[in-house]
Amino acid sequence: MTHVTIIGSGNMGQAISGLVSKGGNTVELLRHSDTGKPVTGDIVVLAVPHAAIPDILATRGDQLAGKVVVDITNPLNFQTFDSLTVPADSSAAAQIAASLPQSRVVKAFNTNLAATLASGTAGEVPTTVLIAGDDRQAKSQLADVVTAGGLRAIDSGSLRRARELEALGFLQITLAAQDKMPWTGGFALAG
Repeated sequence: MTHVTIIGSGNMGQAISGLVSKGGNTVELLRHSDTGKPVTGDIVVLAVPHAAIPDILATRGDQLAGKVVVDITNPLNFQTFDSLTVPADSSAAAQIAASLPQSRVVKAFNTNLAATLASGTAGEVPTTVLIAGDDRQAKSQLADVVTAGGLRAIDSGSLRRARELEALGFLQITLAAQDKMPWTGGFALAG
């Protein structure tokens, strides 16, 4: 059994919490403001807006050492909705990994909408969680949690692939925000 801490109690935090519980793993859900509660999970999911990451790293960085840290953020420029806020040759996950050298950072869940995590499907296809990271064991540990919860998990490669995952997440969010796809839908991998 894996113990997962989720920092962030919004739609994504709630959906990931449900997935973890459904798979028989234990979960603690912390609000971003719950700074007095220590992080105890083997896996820590950062289910907050990208703009909140620097504060979390400053207040909880020491608690994240030795843990699998899952970045679900999409570093979208919410003022213009036309670009990502990280350099073209980097990603939010790479920046987090650089700030947490003693943690095993992976990118996951950012290409999923909360509704598809909760329902287990994207249209007629099972929901797939794409996972990128440099630590094979960390990716496997997260994949086990995802598949125990009834979803598909695909290893998308090294942490360098986080840039492409963030671009895909960005596209999905902008399409949904423009009512070109429903917030209950999403991209799916068939086959």
